[in-house]
Amino acid sequence: MFALLAGRGLLTLPRAGLLGPRRTKLDASNMYDKMKFKFTKENKARIASILTWYPEEERRGALLPLLDIAQRQHGWLPITAVVAVAELLKIDPMKAYETAKYYTMFYMKPRGKFVVSVCTSTPCYLRGGDELLKACAKMLRLQPGETSKDMQFTLKDDYCLGACVNAPVASVNDDLYEDLTEVSFESILSDLKCGRVPPAGPCSGRCSSEPIDGQTTLLMEPPPAGYGMRDLDDPGKKCK
Repeated sequence: MFALLAGRGLLTLPRAGLLGPRRTKLDASNMYDKMKFKFTKENKARIASILTWYPEEERRGALLPLLDIAQRQHGWLPITAVVAVAELLKIDPMKAYETAKYYTMFYMKPRGKFVVSVCTSTPCYLRGGDELLKACAKMLRLQPGETSKDMQFTLKDDYCLGACVNAPVASVNDDLYEDLTEVSFESILSDLKCGRVPPAGPCSGRCSSEPIDGQTTLLMEPPPAGYGMRDLDDPGKKCK
Protein backbone atom coordinates (compact mmCIF):
# COMPACT_ATOMS: atom_id res chain seq x y z
CA MET A 1 0.00 0.00 0.00
CA PHE A 2 2.79 2.43 0.90
CA ALA A 3 4.61 1.69 -2.34
CA LEU A 4 1.37 2.25 -4.25
CA LEU A 5 0.76 5.59 -2.55
CA ALA A 6 4.34 6.71 -3.12
CA GLY A 7 4.08 5.76 -6.78
CA ARG A 8 0.99 7.95 -7.18
CA GLY A 9 2.52 10.92 -5.42
CA LEU A 10 0.31 10.54 -2.34
CA LEU A 11 3.12 9.69 0.05
CA THR A 12 6.35 11.67 0.07
CA LEU A 13 9.32 10.24 1.88
CA PRO A 14 12.30 12.44 2.87
CA ARG A 15 15.38 12.31 0.71
CA ALA A 16 18.66 11.40 2.37
CA GLY A 17 20.33 14.66 1.42
CA LEU A 18 17.64 16.70 3.18
CA LEU A 19 17.84 14.89 6.49
CA GLY A 20 19.54 16.57 9.42
CA PRO A 21 22.28 14.84 11.44
CA ARG A 22 19.88 13.75 14.19
CA ARG A 23 17.11 12.40 11.98
CA THR A 24 16.80 8.81 10.82
CA LYS A 25 15.77 8.08 7.29
CA LEU A 26 12.31 6.51 7.06
CA ASP A 27 11.34 4.07 4.36
CA ALA A 28 7.89 2.68 3.66
CA SER A 29 8.44 -0.50 5.68
CA ASN A 30 9.54 1.03 8.99
CA MET A 31 6.95 3.80 8.64
CA TYR A 32 4.29 1.11 8.34
CA ASP A 33 5.64 -0.56 11.49
CA LYS A 34 5.47 2.72 13.41
CA MET A 35 1.78 3.16 12.51
CA LYS A 36 0.55 -0.39 13.03
CA PHE A 37 -3.21 -0.59 13.53
CA LYS A 38 -5.37 -3.35 14.93
CA PHE A 39 -9.02 -3.20 15.90
CA THR A 40 -9.77 -3.76 19.57
CA LYS A 41 -11.76 -6.79 20.67
CA GLU A 42 -14.82 -4.62 21.29
CA ASN A 43 -14.61 -3.01 17.87
CA LYS A 44 -14.14 -6.37 16.17
CA ALA A 45 -17.42 -7.46 17.74
CA ARG A 46 -19.08 -4.24 16.63
CA ILE A 47 -17.80 -4.72 13.08
CA ALA A 48 -19.01 -8.32 12.99
CA SER A 49 -22.47 -7.11 13.97
CA ILE A 50 -22.48 -4.41 11.27
CA LEU A 51 -21.37 -6.83 8.56
CA THR A 52 -24.43 -9.01 9.21
CA TRP A 53 -26.51 -6.22 7.66
CA TYR A 54 -24.83 -6.67 4.28
CA PRO A 55 -24.89 -9.60 1.83
CA GLU A 56 -21.46 -11.09 1.22
CA GLU A 57 -21.19 -9.55 -2.26
CA GLU A 58 -22.23 -6.10 -0.98
CA ARG A 59 -19.95 -5.78 2.03
CA ARG A 60 -18.19 -2.80 0.49
CA GLY A 61 -21.31 -0.90 1.54
CA ALA A 62 -19.98 -1.06 5.12
CA LEU A 63 -16.92 1.01 4.21
CA LEU A 64 -18.09 4.27 5.80
CA PRO A 65 -19.18 2.81 9.17
CA LEU A 66 -15.96 0.77 9.42
CA LEU A 67 -13.79 3.80 8.64
CA ASP A 68 -15.72 5.67 11.33
CA ILE A 69 -15.06 2.93 13.88
CA ALA A 70 -11.36 2.95 13.00
CA GLN A 71 -11.17 6.73 13.40
CA ARG A 72 -12.99 6.69 16.74
CA GLN A 73 -10.56 4.05 18.01
CA HIS A 74 -7.38 5.78 16.84
CA GLY A 75 -8.48 9.42 16.89
CA TRP A 76 -7.70 9.86 13.18
CA LEU A 77 -7.13 7.63 10.13
CA PRO A 78 -3.54 6.58 9.45
CA ILE A 79 -2.91 4.66 6.25
CA THR A 80 -2.63 1.44 8.23
CA ALA A 81 -6.17 1.85 9.56
CA VAL A 82 -7.50 2.39 6.04
CA VAL A 83 -5.69 -0.74 4.87
CA ALA A 84 -7.10 -2.74 7.80
CA VAL A 85 -10.64 -1.72 6.81
CA ALA A 86 -9.98 -2.57 3.15
CA GLU A 87 -8.68 -6.00 4.08
CA LEU A 88 -11.77 -6.72 6.18
CA LEU A 89 -14.05 -5.79 3.28
CA LYS A 90 -11.79 -7.40 0.65
CA ILE A 91 -11.64 -4.26 -1.49
CA ASP A 92 -8.82 -2.35 -3.14
CA PRO A 93 -7.01 -0.32 -0.44
CA MET A 94 -6.78 2.63 -2.84
CA LYS A 95 -10.59 2.76 -3.08
CA ALA A 96 -10.83 2.87 0.70
CA TYR A 97 -8.16 5.59 0.79
CA GLU A 98 -9.94 7.68 -1.86
CA THR A 99 -13.21 7.38 0.07
CA ALA A 100 -11.56 8.50 3.32
CA LYS A 101 -9.98 11.47 1.52
CA TYR A 102 -13.30 12.49 -0.05
CA TYR A 103 -15.41 12.80 3.10
CA THR A 104 -14.63 15.69 5.43
CA MET A 105 -15.73 13.63 8.43
CA PHE A 106 -12.50 11.62 8.15
CA TYR A 107 -9.14 13.00 9.26
CA MET A 108 -6.00 11.74 7.55
CA LYS A 109 -3.68 13.48 10.01
CA PRO A 110 -3.75 13.92 13.80
CA ARG A 111 -6.51 16.18 15.11
CA GLY A 112 -7.33 17.81 18.40
CA LYS A 113 -9.36 16.29 21.21
CA PHE A 114 -12.14 18.77 20.40
CA VAL A 115 -12.93 19.44 16.73
CA VAL A 116 -14.78 22.78 16.66
CA SER A 117 -16.71 23.33 13.42
CA VAL A 118 -18.40 26.69 12.84
CA CYS A 119 -21.09 26.86 10.16
CA THR A 120 -20.65 29.73 7.70
CA SER A 121 -23.30 28.81 5.11
CA THR A 122 -25.89 31.44 4.11
CA PRO A 123 -28.43 31.07 6.98
CA CYS A 124 -25.69 31.06 9.63
CA TYR A 125 -23.76 33.83 7.85
CA LEU A 126 -26.84 36.07 7.93
CA ARG A 127 -27.16 35.38 11.66
CA GLY A 128 -23.52 36.14 12.46
CA GLY A 129 -21.74 32.86 11.75
CA ASP A 130 -18.69 34.63 10.32
CA GLU A 131 -18.35 36.68 13.52
CA LEU A 132 -18.53 33.48 15.56
CA LEU A 133 -15.71 32.01 13.48
CA LYS A 134 -13.56 35.11 14.03
CA ALA A 135 -14.25 35.05 17.79
CA CYS A 136 -13.40 31.34 17.93
CA ALA A 137 -10.18 31.82 15.95
CA LYS A 138 -9.17 34.64 18.29
CA MET A 139 -9.94 32.72 21.46
CA LEU A 140 -8.24 29.50 20.33
CA ARG A 141 -5.46 31.34 18.45
CA LEU A 142 -6.07 29.12 15.45
CA GLN A 143 -7.07 29.56 11.84
CA PRO A 144 -9.52 27.18 10.14
CA GLY A 145 -7.79 23.89 9.41
CA GLU A 146 -5.22 24.29 12.20
CA THR A 147 -4.72 22.22 15.36
CA SER A 148 -3.38 23.58 18.63
CA LYS A 149 0.09 22.46 19.72
CA ASP A 150 -1.33 20.78 22.83
CA MET A 151 -3.64 18.73 20.54
CA GLN A 152 -6.73 19.95 22.41
CA PHE A 153 -8.48 21.85 19.60
CA THR A 154 -8.90 21.66 15.84
CA LEU A 155 -10.80 24.51 14.18
CA LYS A 156 -12.90 24.06 11.02
CA ASP A 157 -15.28 26.22 9.03
CA ASP A 158 -18.18 24.16 7.69
CA TYR A 159 -20.84 24.99 5.15
CA CYS A 160 -23.91 23.26 6.54
CA LEU A 161 -24.48 21.48 9.83
CA GLY A 162 -28.15 20.77 9.11
CA ALA A 163 -29.75 23.09 11.70
CA CYS A 164 -30.47 26.23 9.68
CA VAL A 165 -33.62 27.08 11.65
CA ASN A 166 -31.47 27.44 14.78
CA ALA A 167 -28.69 29.49 13.15
CA PRO A 168 -25.98 30.30 13.94
CA VAL A 169 -24.69 26.89 14.92
CA ALA A 170 -21.41 25.15 15.63
CA SER A 171 -20.45 21.59 16.49
CA VAL A 172 -17.92 20.13 18.88
CA ASN A 173 -17.15 16.57 17.83
CA ASP A 174 -20.60 14.93 17.70
CA ASP A 175 -22.44 17.63 19.68
CA LEU A 176 -24.34 20.49 18.02
CA TYR A 177 -24.71 23.90 19.69
CA GLU A 178 -27.43 26.17 18.33
CA ASP A 179 -28.72 29.76 18.66
CA LEU A 180 -25.20 30.87 19.48
CA THR A 181 -23.93 34.32 20.32
CA GLU A 182 -20.31 35.33 20.78
CA VAL A 183 -20.84 35.35 24.55
CA SER A 184 -22.44 31.89 24.72
CA PHE A 185 -19.86 30.45 22.31
CA GLU A 186 -16.96 31.83 24.34
CA SER A 187 -18.52 30.26 27.44
CA ILE A 188 -18.65 26.88 25.68
CA LEU A 189 -15.01 27.16 24.60
CA SER A 190 -13.98 28.16 28.15
CA ASP A 191 -15.68 25.05 29.53
CA LEU A 192 -13.94 22.88 26.94
CA LYS A 193 -10.56 24.35 27.88
CA CYS A 194 -11.28 23.28 31.46
CA GLY A 195 -12.21 19.78 30.34
CA ARG A 196 -15.97 20.25 30.75
CA VAL A 197 -18.34 19.45 27.88
CA PRO A 198 -21.46 21.67 28.07
CA PRO A 199 -24.89 20.18 27.25
CA ALA A 200 -25.62 20.30 23.52
CA GLY A 201 -28.63 21.98 21.96
CA PRO A 202 -30.03 25.53 21.72
CA CYS A 203 -28.28 28.12 23.87
CA SER A 204 -31.25 30.51 23.78
CA GLY A 205 -33.40 28.64 26.27
CA ARG A 206 -35.88 27.35 23.73
CA CYS A 207 -36.62 23.68 23.26
CA SER A 208 -35.49 22.22 19.94
CA SER A 209 -36.74 24.43 17.10
CA GLU A 210 -39.70 26.04 18.86
CA PRO A 211 -40.27 29.76 18.08
CA ILE A 212 -38.21 31.95 20.40
CA ASP A 213 -41.24 34.17 21.08
CA GLY A 214 -43.41 31.24 22.11
CA GLN A 215 -45.73 28.70 20.58
CA THR A 216 -47.70 29.84 17.51
CA THR A 217 -49.68 26.68 16.68
CA LEU A 218 -51.60 24.00 18.60
CA LEU A 219 -52.63 26.59 21.15
CA MET A 220 -55.58 24.51 22.42
CA GLU A 221 -56.03 20.96 23.61
CA PRO A 222 -56.42 18.75 20.53
CA PRO A 223 -59.82 17.09 20.10
CA PRO A 224 -60.10 13.37 20.86
CA ALA A 225 -59.71 10.73 18.20
CA GLY A 226 -62.77 10.51 15.94
CA TYR A 227 -63.86 14.10 16.59
CA GLY A 228 -66.28 15.32 13.89
CA MET A 229 -66.99 11.90 12.46
CA ARG A 230 -70.58 10.75 11.91
CA ASP A 231 -72.04 8.59 14.61
CA LEU A 232 -72.16 5.08 13.29
CA ASP A 233 -75.49 3.22 13.27
CA ASP A 234 -75.97 0.50 15.79
CA PRO A 235 -74.89 -2.63 13.91
CA GLY A 236 -77.66 -4.57 15.63
CA LYS A 237 -80.38 -2.20 14.49
CA LYS A 238 -82.53 -3.56 11.65
CA CYS A 239 -83.15 -1.44 8.57
CA LYS A 240 -86.77 -0.46 7.89
